[in-house]
Amino acid sequence: MQHVKKDWSFSMAEQAAANTTPRANAPASGANRSRGGRRDDRRNQGPVEPKQFEELVINIDRVARVVKGGRRFRFKALVVVGDRKNKVGVGVSKGADVQAAISKATDVAKKNLITIPITNATIPHDAEVKLSGARVLIKPAAPGTGIIAGGVVRQIIGVTGINNMLSKSLGSTNKVNIAYATIEALKSMVPRDQWLNAKPKKVKKEEA
Repeated sequence: MQHVKKDWSFSMAEQAAANTTPRANAPASGANRSRGGRRDDRRNQGPVEPKQFEELVINIDRVARVVKGGRRFRFKALVVVGDRKNKVGVGVSKGADVQAAISKATDVAKKNLITIPITNATIPHDAEVKLSGARVLIKPAAPGTGIIAGGVVRQIIGVTGINNMLSKSLGSTNKVNIAYATIEALKSMVPRDQWLNAKPKKVKKEEA
């Protein structure tokens, strides 16, 4: 049997040509290369816009309704929405699941937004509102005091631009009634420029 000796030696020019010649099955470079790894391409995504309103879930209850076949359970959500400035709203709604209840309550809160007159990061004057069985008292506070409130009132004030305030919740402990009473108290606020510059009524002098 005759052995044939193969010549494996290549010239420098042939090696350079072999390195520069693209392979048939090699992936194309640049834009034509198939992207691997993450498919969402987060690098090319634009900046995410911040939310205009901050949503906070205050309470979630499971409620039952008695029907012919038994009990039908649903969920009731209490949500407060605010822009950390001077707008705030409260919404209550029911849904078949927790997420649906929160979504509906958020929409209700956004439809019932109120504007609060804020002066020096506090409310202009004190107010006391009684709604159903709940009574809520709110008072302005000096700078550096913070929000002295508890429970539902503190959560509602937390999504507004008020930084200093005193509060006391009296009467009922129902969170829904306290939330609506707090909103009514904030709604009753009168801007300071409307009651400080009010001209007193002239009293006619009685003729002797």
